[in-house]
Amino acid sequence: MPTLVLLRHGESEWNLANRFTGWADVDLTPTGEEEARQAGRWLADAGLFPDVAHTSLQTRAIRTLHFALEELGRVWIPVHKAWRLNERHYGDLQGLDKSETREKYGDNQFMLWRRSFDVPPPALGADDERHPRYDPRYRDLAPEVLPATECLKDVIVRAIPYWQDGIVPDLRAGKVVLVAAHGNSLRALIKHLEDISDSDIVGLNVPTGFPRVYELDDELTKVSAHYLPDDETAARAAEAVANQGKKGPEEPPGEPTTDPDELS
Repeated sequence: MPTLVLLRHGESEWNLANRFTGWADVDLTPTGEEEARQAGRWLADAGLFPDVAHTSLQTRAIRTLHFALEELGRVWIPVHKAWRLNERHYGDLQGLDKSETREKYGDNQFMLWRRSFDVPPPALGADDERHPRYDPRYRDLAPEVLPATECLKDVIVRAIPYWQDGIVPDLRAGKVVLVAAHGNSLRALIKHLEDISDSDIVGLNVPTGFPRVYELDDELTKVSAHYLPDDETAARAAEAVANQGKKGPEEPPGEPTTDPDELS
């Protein structure tokens, strides 16, 4: 039975700084490093030792994978890196302080950019130094595939082809596959695997550092899915992330000041 493990990377430096991250290449904090190591220990305790791994081209996901594989004694397995597993591109919001952005544009616009399925933030200009065209890791890609901004719908469009062409062949070969990526690229895979609606997927919080294990049938349809070490512990972690910074005097009820996506 094919086994797939999805792992959202740990806390990043810009999460601590309360800044929009997206395709900006920031590193893990010491807390994030320990989250990654703990994920590896949970996988080892469950007897899940990956045969192959996939990750994004972003340092925080790559290092999360490395720390987890160290704990598993599996740093030698093949690792495939793909830009299609990158985090959602936050456009002109990248690098901005989230609280200041909210004050500048107001609650409604801020939440629309954060949590809409199909409304992206303002795009970067082609001459903006933050544009991925200036990053050497993307220099061999066709210019038209490089995003200047993205909504979740856009992430799904670019992530699913990698699922089909990169990950599915490993699963069909009977391998245990580990994917270390980001909140929104993992949302894209989870939406596909669990047939979640457009409206429901935007509210899904994937906790950092908690492996989500899928058992799949021969058609790669979900048979079962659960978090390690257990669903209850992971649910509490996801809730804590969603409620982080909640709530200042200007907050609408039930909305966090810290974007759960931006842990990824």
